[in-house]
Amino acid sequence: MSKGKVYLIGAGPGDPGLVTLKAVECIKGADVVVYDYLANKKFLEYARERAEIIYVGKVGGAHTLPQEEINKLIIEKAKKGKVIARLKGGDPFIFGRGGEEAEEIIQAGIAYEVVPGVTAGVAAAAYAGIPLTHRDFTTTVAFITGHEDPTKDESNIYWDKLSTGIGTLVFYMGIGNLEPNMRKLIENGRSPDTPVALIRWGTTSAQETIVGTIADIAEKAMAANFKAPAITVVGGVVSLRDKLRWFDKRPLFGKRIIVTRSREQASDFSVLLEKYGAEPIEFPTIETVPPKDWKEVDRAIKNLSTPHPALSCSEGVRMTLRSPSDKGRGNYYDWAVFTSVNGVKYFIERLKKQCKDIREFKGVKICAIGPATAKAIEDLGIRVDLLPKEYRAESIIAGLGKNKIKGKRFLLPRAFKAREVLPEEIKRLGGKIDVVAAYRTIKPKEKTDEIRRMLQEKKISVITFTSSSTVENFVSMFKKGEIPALLNDVKVACIGPITKDTATGAGIKTDIMPKKYTIPALAEAIVKYFRKG
Repeated sequence: MSKGKVYLIGAGPGDPGLVTLKAVECIKGADVVVYDYLANKKFLEYARERAEIIYVGKVGGAHTLPQEEINKLIIEKAKKGKVIARLKGGDPFIFGRGGEEAEEIIQAGIAYEVVPGVTAGVAAAAYAGIPLTHRDFTTTVAFITGHEDPTKDESNIYWDKLSTGIGTLVFYMGIGNLEPNMRKLIENGRSPDTPVALIRWGTTSAQETIVGTIADIAEKAMAANFKAPAITVVGGVVSLRDKLRWFDKRPLFGKRIIVTRSREQASDFSVLLEKYGAEPIEFPTIETVPPKDWKEVDRAIKNLSTPHPALSCSEGVRMTLRSPSDKGRGNYYDWAVFTSVNGVKYFIERLKKQCKDIREFKGVKICAIGPATAKAIEDLGIRVDLLPKEYRAESIIAGLGKNKIKGKRFLLPRAFKAREVLPEEIKRLGGKIDVVAAYRTIKPKEKTDEIRRMLQEKKISVITFTSSSTVENFVSMFKKGEIPALLNDVKVACIGPITKDTATGAGIKTDIMPKKYTIPALAEAIVKYFRKG
């Protein structure tokens, strides 16, 4: 068996957007992913479904595996012909012990590559509004360990030269030794009034920054119970923070927001929230799956048009004709009403399975509920004839025209279980409607215990609901009666009045609701709420 290969990958300082394209490529191709405490878990989503995921994190001296065992693990896996993605926070060759791992890998005769990463000293300072160099302050910068190897006989840090010879000093892992390190700087000639910044969990929504001087920063850190992981920046450039800070000034900075949308739809909402500074916690309470059988959908597809004898799908040609007679007209619909992106997705996928395409909609008018649904339809090359202002039966009926419904036939592809208001109103006005289950929503098996713990520990600022199903499933995932206590002090954001009504029925008070019932509008409404506060 051929030997594998090891990629020592710098995963960056925490913000998943700072990982390199090459790092992502390596993770996607790995058989085994070995990751550290400081490597963002989001990167694991790039791993292949069958990849082996191994955590070897070290926190404050508590080791999942000692370094020697980590080296042994990597080498053993590689000798079995595996490709290893070794994820290390920041950059593997800057206080990441990547050099030690590389030596062991080479000694074992295994091929390896280094994928550099954005190091925390650079990134955390930048996210705190502190440039490490500046023409008006300094053109020199040094990276220093704040916690040397305790087994060394003597220090490798030349404090006498470092203290006054370098403009900006960046200490890694130095919170535990903050007071003695600052004292050594003063003893070796650095002014006690030199500005200092401590940056904890840099580049993440949990980022905290404390500013002081060499003389008082240790006292300030103790008073604030400031703990690792953090970097220490010493130098005049720290005085620029008030002027240049940007990351922690965003409107939703520090807010953890639960996104309950289905997994495939959550990412767009999460990206919006991240742009405003929030940390989205994806907790899908619904998952969309095909219906148990396609009979209803297949019947509706057949009724879209009256087929003309034609070549089979495999022969690559399909022709359809509409019957001009009144009798033939009863075989297809006047309107197709799509109430969600999922309805569009599953119906069109089934249409293709039947060897048909969008030409089947010729002569059928299209009604879309919401701009996202309309976009999904228009992306297929189909024009939307009606986009009601609100997803309410009254608004849809008004758009269709009350007097134009009698005798017309409607197709409504939707979820297996949904509100009956629209079908009942169309029937009441003399229309005919075929309601077909194009998909089902089910409860995914998810991290309920983790979310419960975060809610209990008051780590969540907002929970968002984007449909009645997300509300109902969220409630059902917890014990009866525990929701009120869990959501105490948590703001609830609902996308529209129907979702709000469902939340109210479940005993959940809605604090935020946009005027326009869209995902971007919901994100903006959350921003507006906190700006007011």
